[in-house]
Amino acid sequence: MAFTAVYLFVLAIGLVSSTFASPWIQYPSDGLATMTHYDLPKDYIAACACTGDSTHYPTAALSQMAFGSSTAYGPACGRCFNLTLLNTFLSVPPFYPPTPKSIVVKVTDLCPLSTSGWCNATQEGPNAAGNYLNFDLAFPSDAIPDDFFPSNASYYGYTDFGVWNISYQSVNCTQWSGWNDASALGSVTNLGPESACCPSDPSGSSNDTCPSYSDHNGIAYKNRCITSNNSIVMVTPVVIGAFFDVHYVAVIPTVVLCFV
Repeated sequence: MAFTAVYLFVLAIGLVSSTFASPWIQYPSDGLATMTHYDLPKDYIAACACTGDSTHYPTAALSQMAFGSSTAYGPACGRCFNLTLLNTFLSVPPFYPPTPKSIVVKVTDLCPLSTSGWCNATQEGPNAAGNYLNFDLAFPSDAIPDDFFPSNASYYGYTDFGVWNISYQSVNCTQWSGWNDASALGSVTNLGPESACCPSDPSGSSNDTCPSYSDHNGIAYKNRCITSNNSIVMVTPVVIGAFFDVHYVAVIPTVVLCFV
């Protein structure tokens, strides 16, 4: 694969605005998605900077392009969803739980975009399961029963199926089990509004919903750069010069190496 040096200039306003216009996935209030799970330490402050006590209740990370930002907070922060297990995706044959299980989660984190994996859906295409959203459940967790994910070890030979097809429904956060715990709501107090945004119950209105941190700060979504022909391509983790963060490529005058 060849590499080409590409110069990114903020002064190229037309190029920047056309390339990065609304890259985020717009999704309905209910639909289908995949679910995975990841380790989130108790009391950990994740991307949205929700309070540490939020981890005492069910939380999840949402795939980046639905989350709405490549770093820090985005419009999905604080939203609550009812997630229902449907069937497993990777096992053969698929496993269907005898009794569907559901859980209401609060989004407190983002699942980074990558070239593979379950959080790699973009407007251009879904993940490998055909879905545009992936909820990465913080699990194991004291807030979720150990047997939340059903299994049939005697048949499959293992208990963790890894990836589930699910249905999701956007719900009012009064349905979240942490709603009546004031210490689990809102953002941490030691960070200013420029670094933290975790509404208790966002409605989608600009008055109570987080903006996109990366859009507001001119940060490109992960591992992407602009080429001279106005296309978007994946980049290597190499930048000649300063202003580089391993989580994103900043839209500033610099030189990057792009796949072409």
